Amino acid sequence: MYQSFDAPTRPQDGPPRLHALREWMATRSIHAFIVPRADVHQGEYVAPRDDCLAWLTGFTGSAGFAAVTSDKAGVFIDGRYRVQVKAQIADCYAPVPWPETKLADWLKEALPGGGTVAMNAWLHTRDELTKLEKALKGSGITLAPGTDDPFDAIWPDRPAAPQGAAEVFPEGTAGKTHAEKRTEIAKSIAAKGADSAVITLPDSIAWLLNIRGADIPRNPVKQGFAILSADGHCALYADLPEPEALQGHLGNHVTIHPKEAFAQAIPALTGRVLVDPKTAPAQVFTALTAQAIHADDPCILPKAVKTEAELAATRGTHLRDAAAVIRHLKWISEEAPKGSLTEIDVVKHLEACRAEDPALRDISFDTIAGTGAHGAVVHYRVTTETNAPVTPGDLLLIDSGGQYQDGTTDITRTLPTGPVTDEQKACFTRVLRGMIDMSMMRWPKGLAGRDIDAVARIPLWQAGMDYDHGTGHGVGVFLSVHEGPQRLSRLGHVPLQSGMILSNEPGYYREGEFGIRIENLVTVRPAPNLPGADNRAMLCFDTLTWVPIDRGLIDVASLNPAQIDWLNAYHAQTYEKVSPFLDEQTAQWLEQACAPL
Repeated sequence: MYQSFDAPTRPQDGPPRLHALREWMATRSIHAFIVPRADVHQGEYVAPRDDCLAWLTGFTGSAGFAAVTSDKAGVFIDGRYRVQVKAQIADCYAPVPWPETKLADWLKEALPGGGTVAMNAWLHTRDELTKLEKALKGSGITLAPGTDDPFDAIWPDRPAAPQGAAEVFPEGTAGKTHAEKRTEIAKSIAAKGADSAVITLPDSIAWLLNIRGADIPRNPVKQGFAILSADGHCALYADLPEPEALQGHLGNHVTIHPKEAFAQAIPALTGRVLVDPKTAPAQVFTALTAQAIHADDPCILPKAVKTEAELAATRGTHLRDAAAVIRHLKWISEEAPKGSLTEIDVVKHLEACRAEDPALRDISFDTIAGTGAHGAVVHYRVTTETNAPVTPGDLLLIDSGGQYQDGTTDITRTLPTGPVTDEQKACFTRVLRGMIDMSMMRWPKGLAGRDIDAVARIPLWQAGMDYDHGTGHGVGVFLSVHEGPQRLSRLGHVPLQSGMILSNEPGYYREGEFGIRIENLVTVRPAPNLPGADNRAMLCFDTLTWVPIDRGLIDVASLNPAQIDWLNAYHAQTYEKVSPFLDEQTAQWLEQACAPL
């Protein structure tokens, strides 16, 4: 079982741990300390030893940070976590809505007489600290980024750093050799006038070198750094139990070094060095003596635009994953009305269905199975303490995914467990309309996610509703389930390109009552020409996820003809594509679930 149901934190642990941090600060004349939910690689998912925010505060969300002074402590969270944080932190902490409340404003109020604000420079990006310093100008507050890690001193049983092996990602699935990728990226480095590039994101390194790992739960990467020269030579800094086992794959143009050697390699670099100020630790810029060229990580965009081989592989992954999810949905449809299920039962059964596939390596994130009010907690994770019965009549939201050796999946379905109210139907159908409208979108090439994000929200906006998360995120191929730079969001400024994979997941959440989300993964492709259209290049979405949407929650009268046609066609294709992977009884169930409206 990949997922654990133990409560990862306890609110009562917060006060003594906060006291320990404040004592550490006092001995160093630090007036405030910032604790991010980040590691040295700035990834969304962190190893247990690097989850300092959760250890200190109890908050386990995938984004956020804490600011601590001698008499105040705030936990900054976005709209996804405003319900969750209330249940996880002690009274010594105050939830702070972010980005509505800026950190600089909070610090100015907390330190009216000025003071020193410290942080670990390995855990914050250059851009992040530059913006904060600018916002604090004239306040009497001074930033003091350093390399001291208070958690080495105050966390007595801190877990060890991961040192797992790396494995080769097959060239046939990747679509390119790592030599071809290094040559391609090296040319882009030279084109920017740089002699080398520092790469700090493990998923960029995994993509570049065609390797995968298991250092981070749910994220098949090997933690490490890389320095790629403009001639294509690469130095990999990673702790491997048997480096020679990987060296045969990497060849003579890639050298392997211990991870700790990276800190000494930075000041030894010469010439002009490309570093991404949005993703690289601020400490890299501090240690660098060569000229820095500020530019995006050169691997991020090429990684996001999938090869035909990657797309073919992940399409196959999604069909097998759909079969697993459909077996699970059939089981729920039979068991939930009996009133005998709990949220943990739901998670266990779904993981068991996926585990029947020998290609499964992990789940892509902890399964969200929220019944009733728990469905309104956007990133809910069930524990033995919160485990709730699936009560007939409640909505059941299930957001889950798998990490397979040939692809990564992410799917959400919201299900009825008994009689459905008119209000539940109305809200579900508004979310569905937005999801379908986004699926049918055509747009001029060059637009970014922020230009079309509103399409999925309009049916909700018309009723005075919305959701506090993006409509979609990028997804990798046996890599991170949350991948940039593309996103369907007001913050998505990168133009969408053919070959990118994104989620399409509008939702609606009524605190204390229910949550609704419907999610498919899609890939961007050129749109076919329409009669009478001009020669403008257009893009559209191709669906990757093939799992029925529960017809019992749909107010058909609220759908327009185009939406009905789309859903009927989607269900027809779902049955056609997935039924060959199913036993006879499950295929019969699927046929009924996919019947036309």
